[in-house]
Amino acid sequence: MILLEAKKLIIVIIGALLNAVGMNLFLIPANVYTSGFAGVSQLVSKLAHDYTPYHISTGLLLFLLNIPVAILGWKKVGKSFTFYSFLSVIFMSLFLEIIPVKEVAQDILLNAVFGGVIAAVGIGITLKWGASTGGLDIIALVLSRMKDRPVGTYFFALNAVIILTAGFVYGWEKALYTLVTLYASTRVIDAIHTRYQKLTVMIITNKGEELKKAIHAKLVRGITTVPAKGAFSQQPKDMLIIVITRYELFDLTRIIKKVDPNAFTNVVQTTDVFGFFRKD
Repeated sequence: MILLEAKKLIIVIIGALLNAVGMNLFLIPANVYTSGFAGVSQLVSKLAHDYTPYHISTGLLLFLLNIPVAILGWKKVGKSFTFYSFLSVIFMSLFLEIIPVKEVAQDILLNAVFGGVIAAVGIGITLKWGASTGGLDIIALVLSRMKDRPVGTYFFALNAVIILTAGFVYGWEKALYTLVTLYASTRVIDAIHTRYQKLTVMIITNKGEELKKAIHAKLVRGITTVPAKGAFSQQPKDMLIIVITRYELFDLTRIIKKVDPNAFTNVVQTTDVFGFFRKD
């Protein structure tokens, strides 16, 4: 358990470092913007620097914006997930302050693509290990549990504000390159983790009862059990079907590996859920 938590902490730190590298060495020097709260922080910092006598660093803004979100997540989402997500924010803010803003490449397209990809690798591995980079991820999880609606709309709305503001203030070329960054980062995150907000997991196991108890001890999700039989071995088995959010995939995977490492698990996308799906 301690080793697993240590690995998770290391992944969170590496993810935060990659995010900061992508921003300070590629995106910020090229005036190309990333998504979510990091993009908001980047844009507000730039606007304050250009149009007011004050300078507020991107790292400090990112930290301040995430404080109320962390409080919300602590109350509505869960302590472990929120704790590691806020740790990610703290380390990312720290790395943004430590790493100098330096132009590595002069080509704006290279900056847009490489900045987006490097940051997305950090986000993807953080999500894969059961945490997030804070901000919109926590808000999306809260909204998905409260409203049971697709959260893509909320991501799109905030990113649209970033793109339109950048376009109006700094020219539409910057806004178009920001779209390139968002596209590149989205594709990388999808490849590392998953784009889908809800997932259906089907588990074929010889330890159905043990697995059900272990899952219910960690996740507040309903499980449907279906009798199954191995076509070759003719041995009776249980098939457990459970619908989860993408943020719960890490915990569920660890539970399965601990209880029945030989279980066959199939994870598929879920486009919609009708009927009862616990949201709080």
